[in-house]
Amino acid sequence: MHRLEVPDNAPPFVVGTFDQVGPLSRAAFPHRHTFYEIVHITAGSGTHVVDLAHWEVRPPHLGVITPGQVHHWADAHDLNGTVVLFTDDFLLDHPADRDRLRRLADRPWSTLDPRAHGQTERLLAELVDEYRSGGDGAHTTLRALLHVLVVRAGRLPETPAAAPPAPARAGSVAEEFTQLTNRVDLDLWSVRAYAEHIGVTPGYLTEAVKAATGRTPSELVRQARAAEAKRLLARTDLTVRQVAGRVGFADAAYFCRFFRREAGVSPGDFRRNGESR
Repeated sequence: MHRLEVPDNAPPFVVGTFDQVGPLSRAAFPHRHTFYEIVHITAGSGTHVVDLAHWEVRPPHLGVITPGQVHHWADAHDLNGTVVLFTDDFLLDHPADRDRLRRLADRPWSTLDPRAHGQTERLLAELVDEYRSGGDGAHTTLRALLHVLVVRAGRLPETPAAAPPAPARAGSVAEEFTQLTNRVDLDLWSVRAYAEHIGVTPGYLTEAVKAATGRTPSELVRQARAAEAKRLLARTDLTVRQVAGRVGFADAAYFCRFFRREAGVSPGDFRRNGESR
């Protein structure tokens, strides 16, 4: 789960190119945000996977990802365009936009006709210019321009998914697995435990999840365990041994080796350095 990082006293809003926003804007691994992301794609190829639905990249597109949605880029090459990131708090002036964005979560991908593409480019250019200038009243202007972008996004027709959906059972198994990895209250810290909870064999779970996400359940379980451990280390006063127990490790030493392998630092160093990203 990724949070929007902005400088102190800056609004919870970022706009820029893929390169300016950073490598996470092109992430090839499934992940979630606590913030909204609107992406205007003007060039590139590949697939954007949002909650197990596959959307082929044939620019120009406008994509919308809402908080909590799992998404990643698959086989993406030469992506170019503009990325807009903002939190729920930034919608103060237009609270109805929250409902518009929630509705867009069910149809997050639109192919733009020439007129819509031109309008979107011009509007985003204004957003970028206002964001960079930071002049008097910039926050209000940014909110107003973002409001126009959200309203126009809601008017766009949905683009049919290019890739055929996975078989119903496999797709539902992968989706259920993805949802379960986001929960930390079930004590499911192994692929076998997830498979038993869902009611399938570990082998079937592996095939379904890999077909839907391009990654194995083992990889995603390790990612979920490491993410929860980071959260507990950064946000609680639990000891390292207690954190290990919370994420399914009876042996604290083994947990420390696991954490160093996944995070690149020891649990103690992670906590001391405040590396909560």
